Formats: sequence, structure tokens, C-alpha cells
Amino acid sequence: MKQILSEITEFRAELVGWFKRQGRSLPWRETGDPYAILVSELMLQQTQVSTVLGYYQRWLERFPTLSDLANAEQSEVLHAWQGLGYYKRAHNLHQCAKIILVDWNEKFPSAVDELMRLPGIGRYTAGAIASFAFGLPAPIVDANIARAVSRLLNLQEPVDQPRGSRVIWDFASRYVQGHHPGLLNSALMELGATICLPRKPLCIICPVRSFCAAIAPETLPRKRDRQKIEKKAEFHILALKEGQVLLQQNMGKRWYGLWSLPALVPIQQSGQSVDMPRPFLSFNYPITRFVVRLSVFLSEPPAALNPGQMWHRLELLDSVPMPSPHRRAIEQSVQRLGFSI
Repeated sequence: MKQILSEITEFRAELVGWFKRQGRSLPWRETGDPYAILVSELMLQQTQVSTVLGYYQRWLERFPTLSDLANAEQSEVLHAWQGLGYYKRAHNLHQCAKIILVDWNEKFPSAVDELMRLPGIGRYTAGAIASFAFGLPAPIVDANIARAVSRLLNLQEPVDQPRGSRVIWDFASRYVQGHHPGLLNSALMELGATICLPRKPLCIICPVRSFCAAIAPETLPRKRDRQKIEKKAEFHILALKEGQVLLQQNMGKRWYGLWSLPALVPIQQSGQSVDMPRPFLSFNYPITRFVVRLSVFLSEPPAALNPGQMWHRLELLDSVPMPSPHRRAIEQSVQRLGFSI
């Protein structure tokens, strides 16, 4: 670790030189617009670059400026985000636009501490905006950087624990104190994304292998024991009427504002659940550390609607913001029933 820190100027030069020759051409690397960079950073949270590329371009076509997004309806924002998952990111992005438009008079904050006061922006995202859009020497640490740095330093501390995290952030903070901080951060991130890979690092072609202290790079980074994947069950009804389907608008943290099939609460007698009838349709879908079994039961149209419920025409569902599992459930169910959307 002492060697890499003492030679960090040479390390920077080698890494940036490689990045200029070999780095991927990504649209958010071609702009200094803090709004466009914010969009890309929130989309890239827990989502692969290949998936984000199409969404990013379409998003900026639909909401080309901060004010366009701030003045958009929530349903329009959620619909544009549909398919990316983790919809809280879309809410945060929408709220950021509104706050910057009103509280900051549309002038994007540049300091890390100011950016971190915005919803959904943590230390990494704030550092990314500060360095990529404003050229400030703000460190960033994502999974790619944490992996690459842990190997460069041969770090034996778990990177997702306080001591290990401090070492990684300290390195990133020292490293970015040079010319063109955004370029420096991009180069280190690219190293982790394309060379210092999780399972089979390409050490033989690594541009900074002479600086690397790792003895067994494939065993790093160290992390605390993973939580076990848990199973959950969700029960929903499918009610159809005159070419319409009954949907419920979610008001909780998960899928807030999206429309989904109404929940079916299992019937209980004397405190014990009654056996459920066989569902019309069932399938599994993953979310964070859960595998969810979604089951759909056919239902007669209710005599009266509960708060938040509404009938939606089947042929217009493409314009309704919905969680992907529920859209899939409706499409498969109506296909089985002989309808078309």
C-alpha cells in the first residue's frame, strides 16, 4: 500500500494513458451537463451499462432538460423509467429536478455536501457529479473501483465493513487529487469494469499490473458473509370487465405510484390460514435478496372499488406505469383467456 501511494503520480499516468486509448465510448462520458450525468448515475445504480444505454438516450429525448423533468407528471416519469426497476430512483430523480429548479433557481449545485442533501444522492453519486460535471477532485467508489483498489493494495479487510471501506475511500481521495479529476475517476472505474473483473481478472493485459500488490486477485475483494436468499409469496386478483382490468395504485415505498394487480389477502379462520385455491397463473421473479412467487387468481368484478383502485383498458396498458412482474402477469393471463392487449 505504501508503494502504490508513493508512486501514485506514475500510477495515474499509466492508467489515464490506457483509458484514453482503450476506454469505452459511453454517451454520459461525452457530456459535462450535470443533469445528464445525474440521470446516468441514477440509472446505473444496480443496473448494467448495456441496459442503461437505451433508456438513457430515450430519457433525454423525452426530458431533455432539468426543467422538462421537473415539470413532468409523476405518471409520465414512472412510465419512462418502466423496465429499469428500483423505481425509487425515478422518484428521487424527479424530486431532485424539482428541488434544483425551485430552491436553486435551476443552478445545479456543485459541492459534494450540497449534492448529498438532494434525495437519493449519496457520497458516490455526489462525487461523480462534482468530478465529471464540475472538474472537482471528489473521490468516487463503486463496486468496480472497490474491487480494483482492494487488489492493488492486496487489502484483506472486507470492503463492505467500516475499516475496509475507509481504506478504499482514502485511496480514492488521494488518487483523485490530480489534473482532470473526472478523467481520473473514469479511468479507475473502467479498470474495474473491463480488466479487473470479478471472477477472471485480466491481469496479463492490466495497464497497471506493475503497481498491483495482489497475490491472489481472484479472492479479492473480501466481503462479509452474504445474506441468504429468502422466498416470499404474493397473491393478486385478476378482475376483467368489458375489456378493462382492475388495477391498484401503490402508495408504499416499493413501486410507489405504479399500478399493479390488487392484492389478495389469504382468508383466515380462528387465526389460521385457509388453504388457497389453485392459482390461475404463477411464476417467480427476483428482487434484492428475495425470490418472489407471484400467484394470480381470477376474480369477478367487485361491486365497489376500494380507494386507489381503477379500471384500465387493456389496449391502453402500454401507457400505464406498472411493475414488470405485474405487466407480465396480465399479459400471460389474458393470453390464456383468449384476449389480446
